[in-house]
Amino acid sequence: MITSPVHSRALVLFSGGQDSTTCLAHALQRYAYVETIGFDYGQRHRVELQAREAVLAELRQRFAAWSLRLGEDHLLDVGVLGQVSETSLTRDMAFAMQASGLPNTFVPGRNLLFLTLAAALAYRRGLSVIVTGVCETDFSGYPDCRDDSMKAMQIALSLGMDHRFLIDTPLMWIDKAQTWQLACDLGEASGVTGGGQALVDLIVEHSHTCYLGDREHRHAWGYGCGHCPACELRAAGWQRWRAGS
Repeated sequence: MITSPVHSRALVLFSGGQDSTTCLAHALQRYAYVETIGFDYGQRHRVELQAREAVLAELRQRFAAWSLRLGEDHLLDVGVLGQVSETSLTRDMAFAMQASGLPNTFVPGRNLLFLTLAAALAYRRGLSVIVTGVCETDFSGYPDCRDDSMKAMQIALSLGMDHRFLIDTPLMWIDKAQTWQLACDLGEASGVTGGGQALVDLIVEHSHTCYLGDREHRHAWGYGCGHCPACELRAAGWQRWRAGS
């Protein structure tokens, strides 16, 4: 756990998916106090907003030490993103690649807006660390998930609010198979007997990643349609992890 008084209180960008649940576990193991923030932007997979509540409840119930550090959850309405974007996450359209080389699941400015709003809330709540599950190792190529973008945002937010923020990106340089392993390791380190498997099981059963919001089809790696970009990444990571474990 970080003992620095400057960076001991964290706010986790928490969607209810595999990555953000792993990041939340990371924060609960690392920081003295943790709050969570989610965003309703009119996403097609709005079922993730229900998954957030389920994951938080299960974490509190299964991991006693983490529960003591887990504070308030915040859900912000940022429907304006749906008004200014024309993407397959905010419109009923097929997933496809664009002329820019990016998939049409890319919502321009989404992570930048999320970080700005998270920092504003963190400022008011006395939190100095912002934890986010962005990654540029095993991802869809989104430019606002890259390490350079995170470093630039950390500087801009710290200068603009005159408050020293740390943006913690525990998944930045690992792939989805390693993300499953990280979750297992964090669960083991929690102090709960069988905590590694318990956290993996929690992520499989209660987190949500599928862009289509499918909670009907159950796979070894969790619920989802099985063919959208998010499902494909999650499934491939699970298969590599299980093959190597």
